[in-house]
Amino acid sequence: MDEDIDLYDSLAGQVALVTGATRGIGAEVAADLADLGATVYAGARDTDDVTDAALVPVRLDVTNERTIEGAIDRVESEEGRLDVLVNNAGVYGPAGALHTVPTSGIDRTLDTNLRGPMLVTKHALPSLLVGESGRVVNVSSGSGQFSGGMSTGRGPYAVSKAGLNALTAYLHAEYGPELVANAVCPGWVRTDMGGPGATRSVEAGAETPVWLARFRPGSPGGRLWRDREVVDW
Repeated sequence: MDEDIDLYDSLAGQVALVTGATRGIGAEVAADLADLGATVYAGARDTDDVTDAALVPVRLDVTNERTIEGAIDRVESEEGRLDVLVNNAGVYGPAGALHTVPTSGIDRTLDTNLRGPMLVTKHALPSLLVGESGRVVNVSSGSGQFSGGMSTGRGPYAVSKAGLNALTAYLHAEYGPELVANAVCPGWVRTDMGGPGATRSVEAGAETPVWLARFRPGSPGGRLWRDREVVDW
């Protein structure tokens, strides 16, 4: 579908914030955006974990609103703009049928995977909406697709990702077309979450999120993508 989308060839002069940017897909997305010329703030609970010299470490724990506000304030004060927000931070949560999992595991999963992205986006929106090029990329999962049956053995995770998809659709309905918000299913990726037996490399998992971050104003929004193609919610 590349030929139908107007993309930025370079992100020089643009600013991006990536949550959960210390490892896995988040680290790869952040590095790729920096390679495209963007100034990339790498959100991390511990900034010492950001080892890529091309990135700007910023303390950001998506479960702690004070750190969210601090991270956004820093981006605004240092750069005066924010063009791209990638909501990547997430946890897999407890395994098992819903009646067997601890409530604390449910709370942690929803807090990280749904409430966190909602609060990061809430605080980032004023900056994203200043210009004409604001984009939000929500890293979702096929586990949250209604069309896929949501049968994963990890109910809180599946529900949290379905909620993230709903947040994406809401952002498009509320703020589009000024804001281009999309969700992406990166596939089964060899990360700490996906495990060594996953079918995709981290590089492959990052390809579509980075592609979505290159969308120009007026590009499609409010959709769920996989391998640069729209898939059903």
